[in-house]
Amino acid sequence: LERGHGRGLSTVFGRVSVTRLAYRAVGAGNLHPADGALNLPAGLHSHGLRRLVALEAARGSFDDAVAAVERATGVRVGKRQLVELAGTAAVDVDGFYARMKAGPTPDALLVLQFDGKGVVMRPEGLRPATAKAAAAAGRKLATRLSPGEKNGRKRMAELAAVHDAAPVVRTPRDVLPPPGQDSEDGPKAAGKWLTASVVDDIATVVAAGFDEATRRDPHHACTWVVLVDGNQAQLDAVTAEAKRRSVQIHILIDFIHVLEYLWKAGWSFFDTGDPDAEAWVTDKARKVLAGHATDVATGIRRRATYNGYDQTERKGADTAAAYLDAKAAYLDYATALAKGWPIATGVIEGACRHLVKDSMDITGARWGLDGAEAILTLRAVIANRDFDDYWTFHLDQERHRNHNSQYADNRIPP
Repeated sequence: LERGHGRGLSTVFGRVSVTRLAYRAVGAGNLHPADGALNLPAGLHSHGLRRLVALEAARGSFDDAVAAVERATGVRVGKRQLVELAGTAAVDVDGFYARMKAGPTPDALLVLQFDGKGVVMRPEGLRPATAKAAAAAGRKLATRLSPGEKNGRKRMAELAAVHDAAPVVRTPRDVLPPPGQDSEDGPKAAGKWLTASVVDDIATVVAAGFDEATRRDPHHACTWVVLVDGNQAQLDAVTAEAKRRSVQIHILIDFIHVLEYLWKAGWSFFDTGDPDAEAWVTDKARKVLAGHATDVATGIRRRATYNGYDQTERKGADTAAAYLDAKAAYLDYATALAKGWPIATGVIEGACRHLVKDSMDITGARWGLDGAEAILTLRAVIANRDFDDYWTFHLDQERHRNHNSQYADNRIPP
């Protein structure tokens, strides 16, 4: 036993020195029971400072986070240190959610939503295919992109949302009412859970969403509704995951995306700004909501042919018709409205804006892979309103990793 062993610690109050006893043995590392009693971190920065770093880093750029921490504490944390601390702060997120209790009652809807959003990355953070395409394209001008060039600088962040909802039965006219009337509200999301990753691919993030849904409904007693934007890779991943888990799901494509395609067709038939276009789109959209998507596709093609449009003039119409036919299996809005299911991906669209665009789509920002992943993870926890509970769990895990695990029976001696 030796007295007077000290270690430095950078805290929210500045740099301090912690003096404690050291228990020594030949051929073994020193043990400091006081470190365990205080739950001191393995590195220089205190848990209080790490918590502040995690919250500030999740707000915006790393430069802003560095400045905010220094303003609040007087402690200067380097940008690289801040990235590492943010990553360390997020290491227990998967374990935190894995231990949570089951969620909705059997009569509730269990809704899963998936989407992706691009993040501008540094070259070393791009996926191989994107990096190869960017290198092949080259840059013709020094200060801006040339006409027709694509920047090739983004890596897709994949997002998943899971929430509960009580069914709300509606009709097509409730969703698209006559002019002057408000549309009826659909099912309200409750118990929202979000996750996002710029490292993992679509299949892995889809699996994470199914993990959360399974945690909430392990016996598949609820009705599972999956909402996507029509991306074929997402559809394939969702279908494969449901088959692997032997769970029945009902896949719907976001109705707003369908509306966008109907407007493409509408502008093939009407002049820009023509109010008749809106009436035409509304009529066709109600028919799609009533379960007649393929009939609408046929009618769009027939109108373009009857009016003798050439290939250029009917391009929007043909695109919309092809989309309706290709996705018809996922456009059963008649059943969805009759059973009270949601038909729009508002939750995941909002998550794309909040988790990715608001904090990471900063002018001039270029993200590294580790930093982007840490920030997405922390922002998801904060968006779930779980950060305080998560931090308590994280501190318990830190105590076990750094201290309890060094003693017999995982217990620090009194």
